[in-house]
Amino acid sequence: MAFLWVVACLALASAVSGCGVPAISPAVSYNERIVNGQNAVPGSWPWQVSLQTRTGSHFCGGSLINQYWVVTAAHCNFNPLSHVVVLGEYSLASSSEAVQVKTAITNPGWNPNTMNNDITLLRLSTPAQLGSRVSTICLPPANLVLPSNAWAVTTGWGRTNPNCTQIFKLQHPAVHRGSGGWGGRDWFSVRSTNQESSLQGDSGGPLVYQTGNGWMLIGIVSWGTSNCNINTPAMYTRVSQFRNWIDAVVAQG
Repeated sequence: MAFLWVVACLALASAVSGCGVPAISPAVSYNERIVNGQNAVPGSWPWQVSLQTRTGSHFCGGSLINQYWVVTAAHCNFNPLSHVVVLGEYSLASSSEAVQVKTAITNPGWNPNTMNNDITLLRLSTPAQLGSRVSTICLPPANLVLPSNAWAVTTGWGRTNPNCTQIFKLQHPAVHRGSGGWGGRDWFSVRSTNQESSLQGDSGGPLVYQTGNGWMLIGIVSWGTSNCNINTPAMYTRVSQFRNWIDAVVAQG
């Protein structure tokens, strides 16, 4: 079963030309600890975007899924009138070019009280200029069945510990599915077996799973504890559950 799942993932990755294969290889160690942070290799997560205010303040992450579309969390409350998308960012102290957003489309089932259906699509006003530091992530099939025990990687500029207010270099802790289970219909939880997790400021960012030489977007950082308690699972939007909705929205342009 696991072998067939991997074959299906590889077929999906190859069918979507160029997605999920960074030109600059990430250096991921699956025993990394998020405490004190783990700097990513610059450019190694080229689908990672920063959602910022027009004054340059980062507030959420996102993932580039094609030249015109970014997927993020609904609870980030992106407003095209006051917010922008920054592509190819590594250090928040840099002056990467901001891209305007034409429209933000939130899943109609989004419920801020329950955090169900926590997903929004952002349609860029101009196409992303793809290159070595900006490229797309593969989407999972709608019928994706995750392995019962797996490692994944989440990236973002969130706090690396409860006392840190902001970091500036992109982080990439590896998180383990551990004993937390994969959760419900449109979300899943990750309870790490060590001190790794997504933290405040990572919201909307990607949780990716490696299939062969490529990477697939399996989750969107949704919510967790405010004090970064590693004993409490972090919650992620299950992207596969929304694959048909994503395809329908993108097809409408």
